[in-house]
Amino acid sequence: MLLLLLGIIVLHVTVLVLLFVSTIVSQWIVGSGHATDLWQNCSTSYTRSVHHCFASSTNEWLQSVQATMILSVIFSVLSLFLFFCQLFTLTKGGRFYLTGIFQILAGLCVMSAASIYTVKHTQWHLSSDYTYGFAYILAWVALPLALLSGVIYVILRKRE
Repeated sequence: MLLLLLGIIVLHVTVLVLLFVSTIVSQWIVGSGHATDLWQNCSTSYTRSVHHCFASSTNEWLQSVQATMILSVIFSVLSLFLFFCQLFTLTKGGRFYLTGIFQILAGLCVMSAASIYTVKHTQWHLSSDYTYGFAYILAWVALPLALLSGVIYVILRKRE
């Protein structure tokens, strides 16, 4: 039982780290001499010595991506906090429904943010020579892990 709890906590912390990194790091789209994320556009000069960063646009879709990524981090932190609270207060045989629901909500927020960004980023980033950066990929990796941990929480029963 202790090994199962440790595995669940490691999975949850992994999801939380992935969400933090994908929300903060400036690598959602990477191209020749520039990198963009949810918060700013950064470009380097031809000599790679000068680094310029500008605030991201004020498009409604980008603000919704920012908000849903922040919500996913908040839901995941709340879920971890609720898990520890329920671990000590839940009666024997009880299920971790509330923890699982918040973790599933975190996964759904990541899914909606990454989906919106995938569809709409061409309105903001007009260049065609780009690739998706590692932070964008981490957001997609966090989605199934968050949903999996949420389902595990819903199924999990507290034992003595």
